[in-house]
Amino acid sequence: MKKKRSSGCFRADFLFYGFFLLWSKGGKMKLLLHGARGVMGRNVIDLAKNTEDCEISCGVDAHAEGVGLGFPLYEDIFKVKEDFDVIVDFSVREAVDRLLDFAVEKKKALVLCTTGLSEEQEKKITEAAKSIPILQSGNMSLGVNILQELVRLAAAKLYKEGFDIEIVEAHHRRKKDAPSGTALMLEKAVEEGVGEALNKIYDREERHQARERQEIGMLSLRGGTIPGVHEIIFAGEDEIVKLEHTAYSRKIFAKGAITAAFFLLQKEPGKYDMTAVLR
Repeated sequence: MKKKRSSGCFRADFLFYGFFLLWSKGGKMKLLLHGARGVMGRNVIDLAKNTEDCEISCGVDAHAEGVGLGFPLYEDIFKVKEDFDVIVDFSVREAVDRLLDFAVEKKKALVLCTTGLSEEQEKKITEAAKSIPILQSGNMSLGVNILQELVRLAAAKLYKEGFDIEIVEAHHRRKKDAPSGTALMLEKAVEEGVGEALNKIYDREERHQARERQEIGMLSLRGGTIPGVHEIIFAGEDEIVKLEHTAYSRKIFAKGAITAAFFLLQKEPGKYDMTAVLR
């Protein structure tokens, strides 16, 4: 008698062919966890322990010494010896270049969750996606990616009616990049909705002028242990519409990353995002 599978690992188990392939063979999806000792790395580890369908084969972290995580841990990704199916990355931008080189060399699918990347790194990701499947997202949660669709729809309807659009995001005190990757995702959704590029304003302190029509304000707050709050404000004449997402736990990002890993198992080389998973 087969054991009941955990529903915590992914959103809709039987939608993904890759899962069927592994399950029919009685196997598990094996992950290489890049950034294993970070906060998000630990969340992925905890989630993987509580599912029967995936496991962490090995990990990579700049601080690999003296840590017992239950799997081999390396400082140098090119020293990895274990077999794995997909790389899940929650690291830092300084580590992304070698990660891409490794993934392309090994021909392995990559779920890329690190944000704050440079323009050159984004170009390198696009080039790497010609050889391997890469799913890149500024936010791995189901809710945020649904929010992105709602923002696109609201922007298309409200901007032409004269509504101004602003984005406010808040994160924990340790987050380095600003605006957040999610805020940039949402700003892109706004531009797609309105059908034109907007002038992004990050600081109004020295502007000393009225708000212009074709601008979008982006405010970043940092403090405490906030996992993530994103609010999109549509301000019109005598009325305001707000769309907001609040993350109460980082578990939602870990769950989304593992869902994305299953999604990539049988995908052709190319660049994907979470909207492709939701379809």
